[in-house]
Amino acid sequence: MPNQEIELRNRILGVTLQKERNRARISRRECAEVVGVSERRYKAYEEGAKAISLPELELLASFLRVPLSTFRSVKGADDALLLPQLPDPAMFRMLRQRIIGARVRQARFEAQRTQQELADVLGVSPSTISKYEQGELPIPMAELEVIGFTLGISFNEFREYESNVGEWLRLQEQFAQFAKLPPEVREFVVRPVNIRYLELGMKLAQMPAGSLRAIAEGLLEITF
Repeated sequence: MPNQEIELRNRILGVTLQKERNRARISRRECAEVVGVSERRYKAYEEGAKAISLPELELLASFLRVPLSTFRSVKGADDALLLPQLPDPAMFRMLRQRIIGARVRQARFEAQRTQQELADVLGVSPSTISKYEQGELPIPMAELEVIGFTLGISFNEFREYESNVGEWLRLQEQFAQFAKLPPEVREFVVRPVNIRYLELGMKLAQMPAGSLRAIAEGLLEITF
C-alpha cells in the first residue's frame, strides 16, 4: 500500500524543482541531461509522478545554483558562487547510490530493525529495501527522509561532502547561514582587520572549560 506521506513529499519536491528551474530560466531538457535521465522522466519528477533520488537532487542543486536544503524547505538562498564542474551523471549516481545504501544498512543494523520493518514503514517490499541497501536501486528522496527519521539518524549523514559537488553544496549552506546573521555581525566578519579576533575566538572555543576559567581569573587579577 502506497505511503501517503511519501507521495505528498514527492509532490512538494516536484513543485520546488519546477519553481527553481523556472527561476533559473532553464529547460526541462537541460535538467534531464544534467541528471542523466530522459526529459519525460524528469517531467515526471516535477509532477511528483516519479520519485527523485538524493544523488540526482545533488546534481540539480549544483546546476540550479541553490542549496540542497532548498528541496527540504520552502526557503532558499541566492548567491554568486561559481558553479562547479559537474561529474559524469551516471558514474556519480552509481557511486552515491552505493554509499547511501551502505549507510542505510549500517543505520538499520544499529537501530536493530529488520528489512521487513523498514519496508512496512515505506510501503514497499523487503526485496526493494535489499536493493536500496546494495545500491542496485536509487532511494527516492522522500523515502530517504523517512528512513532517516525512522532509524534516528540525521539526513546530513547521507549527504555528499567529498566531491566538488559536495564542496559547492557545503559552501551554499554556509552562505545561507551567514546571510541569517545580524547585519553588524556580518560586517564584523567580512572586515579583514578583524580576522585576528575571529581566529582568537576559534581558539578559545576549542579550549576546555577549566582553561577558560583560568584565563578569566587572570584577566580579573590584571583588571583589579
